[in-house]
Amino acid sequence: MLKVPQQQYIRFLREIEGANITEIAETIGIDWRTAKKYADKDDWNLPTILKQYKMPVIDPSKELIDTILLEDSLLPRKQRHTNAKIYRILTEQHEYKGSIRTVSAYVSRQKSEMQLDKAMTYHRLDHPEAEAQADFTTIQVSHDGNLLEYKLLVLSFPFSNAAFVHPVPSENQECFLEGLKILFEKAGGVPERIWFDNLSAAVISVKPEGKRQLTDAFMRFSSHYRFEAIFCNPNSGNEKGNVESKCGYSKRNWCVPIPIFESQEKLAEQLDAAALSDIDRPHYAKGTLIRDLWQQEQAKLLKLPPTDFSVYRLESAKVNAYGEVKVDKTHVPLFQAKPESTVILRFWWDRVDVLDEYHHVLATFPRAYTGKKTEIPWQEAFRNYIHKPRSINHAHLVKMLPERLRTYIKTEVINLRKERLQAVFHWCGNYTVNEIEQVLKYLGDEPPVELITARLALLKPLSSPYKDTLNESYTPPEVRKLTMDLSRYDLLAKGGENI
Repeated sequence: MLKVPQQQYIRFLREIEGANITEIAETIGIDWRTAKKYADKDDWNLPTILKQYKMPVIDPSKELIDTILLEDSLLPRKQRHTNAKIYRILTEQHEYKGSIRTVSAYVSRQKSEMQLDKAMTYHRLDHPEAEAQADFTTIQVSHDGNLLEYKLLVLSFPFSNAAFVHPVPSENQECFLEGLKILFEKAGGVPERIWFDNLSAAVISVKPEGKRQLTDAFMRFSSHYRFEAIFCNPNSGNEKGNVESKCGYSKRNWCVPIPIFESQEKLAEQLDAAALSDIDRPHYAKGTLIRDLWQQEQAKLLKLPPTDFSVYRLESAKVNAYGEVKVDKTHVPLFQAKPESTVILRFWWDRVDVLDEYHHVLATFPRAYTGKKTEIPWQEAFRNYIHKPRSINHAHLVKMLPERLRTYIKTEVINLRKERLQAVFHWCGNYTVNEIEQVLKYLGDEPPVELITARLALLKPLSSPYKDTLNESYTPPEVRKLTMDLSRYDLLAKGGENI
């Protein structure tokens, strides 16, 4: 191709000098066809030629490659096909005859176009597929004849108007992340983007220009499940209007009449059944069943990661002088650690593990808001009281004992107190404190230890009776082989005459 000054000189020779094509070609030293092209050219606009990608070898395989790339976009990056893997699939299974360079070039171009299409979805006015909104709402449940306030975590999908819900006892970080994890499992995948309020379980603070400082746990959670978290502006719930409406809808339709709270599991099953049956109704605007739209949208969700995410929070705590550790603003006894020592608390949504410095579990307590009772390790408590019998006059746990048992061990005679504490320590290995209290009430005031032991044995057999044989050498072998018939003693007890 000639440069522009050369092209202009050809036009000068033709138009001004009147030279013919042969003379122009000889003057400039070019082929006569080139001279004729520019001498007789009428359109001097800059040409815009669309670049054509001609890949005849790969054309039959383009549809297969596009399908692989589309499915890969829903998977974690480490589980996606490499260019070499796609090339092996084409050559081994589809008789591809081209080179890996051609495959890599096509894959690179298609990935760029897919990223462009994905970026354009941010500007759509309609709700895109695989985008969700999440929020908490408060519901009332009936528990033991009383109304109990409970939280309902709602995950809605505006495109299809499908929603999934999960009840949790609190809005703290552990309940929030555990609830989201369960909702992902119910949905069968993870949304690409989720809209949230600036809830404290995820956002520490909102900084100028809309920037947010997120909690470490939420950042690790969102990275694990690979979704993009989008937070509304403060006091702008209308930015996630679909889930706001779905919260009210779920309370009016799925929580009326007030659910009977028997357990966390049964309440979740009841609400799941209501949410699943609700998608069989038509969409409010599209005239299509929500179920059909959801099936279309569900295919666009990110795949669940192969590794489960453990939702817990670690804190250090100090055991006080009374052998107690503070869990959820409540002091609970911890006899497995020394007073004034430091332990680690691992907070799950429904329980708290107490760990030593090597992360061995010392004890486990239920979270207070679950309504579950903490079992007091009475045998461990009485083990400590045996060594410090005077401490029971001020011990906090002793105040929680039944009245008769508490009076029984608080005798003023110190030697008798030690004996009774030793006995209660052994009794607690097989009986509850309520059973011991029952026997004390039956036997009256100041019964001896031996009589209480005998009466307790009538309630139920010992959980671990002695079964080992006695090893001794002084009994003759012929005596060991003898057996005794105790039926004659029964006759004697009845006053029998034929003995």
